[in-house]
Amino acid sequence: MLATFLIGLREGLEAALVVGILVAYLRRLGRADALPKLWAGVGLAIILALGIGAVLTFGAYELTFTAQELIGGLLSLLAVSMVTWMIFWMQRAGRTMKATLEGGVDRALTTGGLWALVAIGFVSVAREGIETTLLLWSMVQSFGDAPTAILGALLGLAAAVVVGWLISRGAVTLDLRRFFAWTGGFLVIVAAGVLAYAVMDLQEAGALPGPFTPAAPIDPVTGGVAIGWGAFPFGWAFNVSTAIAPGGPLAAILQATVGFMPAMTWLQVAGWTLYLTVVGSFYIRGLRSRRPSRPQPAAHPDAGATSLSHQGAA
Repeated sequence: MLATFLIGLREGLEAALVVGILVAYLRRLGRADALPKLWAGVGLAIILALGIGAVLTFGAYELTFTAQELIGGLLSLLAVSMVTWMIFWMQRAGRTMKATLEGGVDRALTTGGLWALVAIGFVSVAREGIETTLLLWSMVQSFGDAPTAILGALLGLAAAVVVGWLISRGAVTLDLRRFFAWTGGFLVIVAAGVLAYAVMDLQEAGALPGPFTPAAPIDPVTGGVAIGWGAFPFGWAFNVSTAIAPGGPLAAILQATVGFMPAMTWLQVAGWTLYLTVVGSFYIRGLRSRRPSRPQPAAHPDAGATSLSHQGAA
């Protein structure tokens, strides 16, 4: 629940800040009449995310086990790709997000097109919504405890809406730059775990060599798939299921936080290590290269909306 709560909080707050910037800008321009179009786009994005979640949840039961594992592995890879892209996109474009969003609103208002504002609201929220749906679905599949994981995500999204509303009203101050830096690092670790789970799915489907395929090394003593260094590269790296029960609380906590599973293959360990090393290094380098922006003096009486916009951009 904690892992999915933090993901729901981060992604929900990111979307809430984007919508907050758009709403504040329209109100500052005196164009509150355009807000229904913006909210229509936001609503369509939410419906799309929920629809994708429903299809992923209820649409796989007619498939064979191999097909389910293959689709699950590919979707998990897609989730990892989207999360990785979003992490670095926020690092690179976060400072100009406010100007980019306001420029899009200006163009939409100039052309006067209904669908332009709807599209801005839709695209602004759909990106986070689809990413969150895929990531949460992959995590729920790996956890096996869907109700608890989904409840955590819903609580996180609800908290994000409340926090975003409080920030827009000036009732709470949050260092968003530091918040997104820490949660971005957490997402890197979570994505590494999702990648490891995707590798397991693809191995079970036979798309990758592993303990479930003819490429598995056999232990001459036990007659089962080998474990340890002798099983490299297509066997089990370790199996501590006797010490850490796969369905127990400790296993769930470790899997939710660092992507650890009581039994992991060598390809899983290699993928997890490689992703964490490469992506983590680039992420830390990006944090070090950033410089805190100087506070800008308020140039408009609507200080609350301006404060929100600058905080979101930071």
